[in-house]
Amino acid sequence: MSVVQSTSPQNPTDLVISVAEATESDVDRAVRRAREAQRTWAAASPAERSAALHAAAQAVAAATDELAALVVREVGKPRAEALGEVARSVAILRYYAQQVFDPIGALHEPSAGGHGLTYTRRRARGIAALITPWNFPLAIPLWKAAPALAFGNAALIKPAPQATACALRLAELVGSCLPDGLLAVLPGDAEAGQAVVAAGDVVSFTGSAAVGALVASAATRRGVATQCEMGGQNPAIVMPDVDVADTARQIAYAAFGYAGQKCTATKRVIIVGDPAGFTEALVAATEELRLGDPDDVATSVGPVIDRAARDRVLEAAASAKASGGRLLTGGCPGADEGWFVAPTLVDNLPADHLLLREEVFGPICAVSRAGSVAEAIEAANDVRYGLAASVFTTDLDTALRCADGLAAGQIKINAPTTGVDFYLPFGGERDSSFGQREQGKAPQEFYTSLHTVTTAVPPT
Repeated sequence: MSVVQSTSPQNPTDLVISVAEATESDVDRAVRRAREAQRTWAAASPAERSAALHAAAQAVAAATDELAALVVREVGKPRAEALGEVARSVAILRYYAQQVFDPIGALHEPSAGGHGLTYTRRRARGIAALITPWNFPLAIPLWKAAPALAFGNAALIKPAPQATACALRLAELVGSCLPDGLLAVLPGDAEAGQAVVAAGDVVSFTGSAAVGALVASAATRRGVATQCEMGGQNPAIVMPDVDVADTARQIAYAAFGYAGQKCTATKRVIIVGDPAGFTEALVAATEELRLGDPDDVATSVGPVIDRAARDRVLEAAASAKASGGRLLTGGCPGADEGWFVAPTLVDNLPADHLLLREEVFGPICAVSRAGSVAEAIEAANDVRYGLAASVFTTDLDTALRCADGLAAGQIKINAPTTGVDFYLPFGGERDSSFGQREQGKAPQEFYTSLHTVTTAVPPT
């Protein structure tokens, strides 16, 4: 029997949970239960579904301290951000508890004219297969599951192994307010994920581009609706007219908060004009960030998730130096125990270096220079990703020019690349996303199918 084990990244000897990996037969049993529960759930009134989701929100809110502590322990998220994630999870549940009352179709003129009735209506797809990452172990499962449930589906969640305890506890709290079997967590790695994807009537994935491509291929071959959010290589463009100290602080946190382990984290800083002054301020702002125990409220940068993640960051920093780049700060382990890495800034990299092309999921960021706004936009877009981008300037024309020119799903003006509002659509371009957007009003279309009904008046 295969076992899933999750350990604390700040103390790898701390075993958070050890559970059996879901087998194919486990998935089959969960699917049977989900299908039975979903039929009743889809037939329930909007008021019933809304009340259940509001109750789930209350259950999560009542467990705030417990959940935040578990997030800190299992994935090393700094305590302030962990508390924020719990609050966001509650808000997501409440938001979709209200969306159940949204219109589900439209009335049209009858095709024959004059008589009859033609209308459209949306119906739940069935079982939502949800593959979720470890970095937002509560919010991402809920921004997928809450709308899926709101619109009448069942939900099967396959969490990342590193966030197994968070997913199971979240399902206990939310599931206690729902019909038995409607929501299930199936722990495991690739095999469990493949079985869940194969069972879904609709599939939503968040993770790496490599795995997302496999998920999209497997699901779309079956003809089911699929969305994949697959990370980014997010630029921040800095114009010469900015408030240097304030902008440097915003970008430093966007790059290194939670050890840079966000799909929207800033990975490249493109400075228009002379980079010296802003680079110096960015180094100072980076070195002011507190690296250490994520349970300390003063900590901004905790550990990366595991040894492999730490090794990737350190190897990228070493490669930057070997390629002629300059290490501005960091590039070394941050503590004797745990998977800590000092926030790392590099510059003077060749254009084809990994740090300017691909996503390294951790606290490392590259600084480069552009001679003009046009050159900065071109450099920002010259990667295969397009999730988030930001531009810092006091000039409205420059801001609008960048907003029009940047190939990203989320564009921020004078704000960091990080931060996602659950009431707005979220997703990216190119290799950052596949399929429809998530969050906001977009999920109703994704988690339901549209049916057209035409009635004709029989001749008299």
